[in-house]
Amino acid sequence: MFPFQQSDDLVPQISFNPHQEDITQQDLVALEQNYDYLPMNMGGGQPNNTIISTTPNHNIDQPSTTRDNNERKIMRRENERQRRQQMTFLTSSLRSLLPLEIIKGKRSVCDHMHEAVNYINHMKTKIEALTVMRDELKTRSDYSSAQTTDRESGSSDTDYLNSVIVRPCWGGIEIVISVHFSLSRVLEVLNKEGLNIAGCSSTKVNGRLIHTIQCEVRSLCINSQF
Repeated sequence: MFPFQQSDDLVPQISFNPHQEDITQQDLVALEQNYDYLPMNMGGGQPNNTIISTTPNHNIDQPSTTRDNNERKIMRRENERQRRQQMTFLTSSLRSLLPLEIIKGKRSVCDHMHEAVNYINHMKTKIEALTVMRDELKTRSDYSSAQTTDRESGSSDTDYLNSVIVRPCWGGIEIVISVHFSLSRVLEVLNKEGLNIAGCSSTKVNGRLIHTIQCEVRSLCINSQF
């Protein structure tokens, strides 16, 4: 048996300082809460330097999280780049449709947008006015076509009834007219033109009245129409 030898190294140092005991307890509690270090050589034998930490390691998934964040940033940048390119294309197309005089000297996109709105409103008002004018012309055209159809269906001799013949005669001209106007109106028109009525006669041929008017003129200038 080994003799018991007293040594100062084996004699435990006992402290009766109550403050030191409180500090030691606080340090142990802090050590267990923050690091949870548990020595493995409590059963004696060779000391084991292995330290087991029960604190969860939040850095295990850090590379994956960083990679996901980078991918999202890249996607946002790409979407923003495409959006800017599309807006640039649209504003350029709009500017090409506007008249040069309304965007001359204006470089900002805001000014171009403002002028585009004014131009669109102006064109809208102009189109509405042209639409009203088109409808009026269409109505008149339909009415004129209806009148022409009625005249053509009323008589096959309409062209002959509306004929005027002018031919020279001794001392003047002779006008043979067959129209639906009254004779008094024809004479009034001839007087306004400066013709002197020398004689007038009316005959009825095939149920139509034909007026023959002799007129005196100073200078003979005759145009015959058949």
